[in-house]
Amino acid sequence: MSEKRDELIGQIIETVRQTGAHYGLWLAEAVHQMGLERALEAEAEAGDRLTGIVERKLAKVLGGEGLKDLFAGLDETALTDLGKELRTAWLAADGVWFQAVEGMAGMDDAKRVNDTCWSRFAPLEASRAMAALGLARGGGLEALKECLAQRMYAHINDWEIVDETPTSFIFRMNRCRVQTARVRKGLADYPCKSGGTVEYTSFARQVDPRIVTECVACPPDEHPAQWVCSWRFTLDCP
Repeated sequence: MSEKRDELIGQIIETVRQTGAHYGLWLAEAVHQMGLERALEAEAEAGDRLTGIVERKLAKVLGGEGLKDLFAGLDETALTDLGKELRTAWLAADGVWFQAVEGMAGMDDAKRVNDTCWSRFAPLEASRAMAALGLARGGGLEALKECLAQRMYAHINDWEIVDETPTSFIFRMNRCRVQTARVRKGLADYPCKSGGTVEYTSFARQVDPRIVTECVACPPDEHPAQWVCSWRFTLDCP
């Protein structure tokens, strides 16, 4: 590979990196200026338009349908593997940001940044899941079950849903990549209860504001070996 090709590839990777950062900064500031709900509405419009723009620009170079042509030579197994690798890269992005802030400002500040990030990302993730499934807000527990199965985590962790009553169910994360990695390194569970409470509460509320989220147990709470964290979702119907 020539030096010039290396340089061009590096520029492309850097462009993707800066585009992602700029997009995220726009979303964060829109939340700050407009509030979460209006910011998510803006993201839905901007994200759809950007996807179309990227497709057209790639098609100029690749021909055909742009993004789809990038994957033309991949079968279903390879596409599944690629999806998994991208999702674990997303998880790595979360982890390296946490470690960078923790190294500079300490654990408390890192957890505050983490919890704020999840208070914004989880509703976005729920909104994108509802869009993919064609679900309107307010679909109750069945809609929440469907949306939970669309999450990034749903494709890289082991989990289960257990129906409890006609108006509640239990969600259990049986194997968590973050906690499994810590066990492998001989470390104690990462105390993720505060972040998890923000994450699951805001995700469920975005699907249906009537849903109440309760933490059954999450580190640093004690938990059985069969699962790492567990959450109860109840539909509050007056």
